[in-house]
Amino acid sequence: MLRVDSEIGRLRRVLLHEPGPEVDIMVPQMMEDLLFDDILFGERAREEHRRFKRLLQLLGVEVVEARSLLEEALEDPEARSWLWEVLRPHLPIELHRNSIHLPPADAAKALVEGVRRRTDSGGVELEDLFLLPPIPNWCFQRDPQIVVGSGVILSAMATPARWREGLLTRCIFRFHPAYRKTEVFADPLRPVCDNTHILGLHRPRLEGGDVLVISPEILCVGVSERSNIQAVEVLIRRLQKVEQGPRWLEIVQLPSRRAYMHLDTVFTPADRDAALVYAPVITGPGPETARTFEVDLHSENPEPVERGALLEALAARGRELKPIPCGGDDPVMAQREQWTDGANTLALAPGILTLYDRNIATAERLSEEGFEVIPAEDVLLGRREISLDRDRRVCLLLESHEISRARGGPHCLSHPLQRDQVDRV
Repeated sequence: MLRVDSEIGRLRRVLLHEPGPEVDIMVPQMMEDLLFDDILFGERAREEHRRFKRLLQLLGVEVVEARSLLEEALEDPEARSWLWEVLRPHLPIELHRNSIHLPPADAAKALVEGVRRRTDSGGVELEDLFLLPPIPNWCFQRDPQIVVGSGVILSAMATPARWREGLLTRCIFRFHPAYRKTEVFADPLRPVCDNTHILGLHRPRLEGGDVLVISPEILCVGVSERSNIQAVEVLIRRLQKVEQGPRWLEIVQLPSRRAYMHLDTVFTPADRDAALVYAPVITGPGPETARTFEVDLHSENPEPVERGALLEALAARGRELKPIPCGGDDPVMAQREQWTDGANTLALAPGILTLYDRNIATAERLSEEGFEVIPAEDVLLGRREISLDRDRRVCLLLESHEISRARGGPHCLSHPLQRDQVDRV
């Protein structure tokens, strides 16, 4: 079952992918396209990710592993045929013949971890090392899809290095027995899937980190370095046709900076009446303040209308959110902690947050706002008990020395599949 009507409803089921061997064989030249700050120490990153996963499970959240879904989808011979046929024009000839015949587990391994060349050519370029490069960014499950209500919006990844992630998601939602009947609200990549050689310069680009479900009626989408206005136009056209879909689309025009790669790096809801924000972009005032344009999807001729800053636009639609600045009021700490995902929280329930432990100033500010700040380790070791069904404000600090170097916080690492409805959103 899929159901996501907000970013804060009590989390019931979530999609994760543990960073696997694909991280261990990442080479430095891949960092720019993948937006990693460094090549990761895989064992430490996996340990931190496993603690995150175990915390969710201890708190009663069902964790679904994306690679398991992919393997189960590939049990269908039609799924393997479809996926390899789409990939075929982009594969070296060595992979054309036998790839379609791989067993599901081996096919998933190749698609996620890549395929190394058997002989050492002495070269250092990606094509010298891999027949099929790995996809280390697949641990960021926020991006390849967006669950909205009981349907899904499929992403169109911005860079060629991440294009395969979107195809794996399409395979899951097209062929997996549990998800194949999910209504696809929008698919900006569909023409590309049907004609895989057509990849125009101005093709739609949309990544899940730029889309936030504020309420059943309000959807936010960022226009950023990663998502463009062409994809927003696709969303407008497609969402108009969705029965029981959102009415208001808030388009947030972000400054073009790597630091603000997605909307969820500068804004994530934290409670019924609060959000973590990077103040220079979300509240301003200043040259970096994002402009917001609103579209009424129920209009026969929907046109974007400027509504000022994002929080003002949301307040006009009945969603008053107090901004809690990541890094506090110090502009130096704000920049530092926005870079380390201080505004990128995953809410497990209204007012119950996860945050990287390195964001000390953000945690202090949350404490001032009435959040009890608790190391996740205390919950994992049984020193503290937390209930997602109790109405209290808590911030759980996750170990993040290594995984944070990949440039994505708890919100980026996860994709909710089912949340409870919230009585007031």
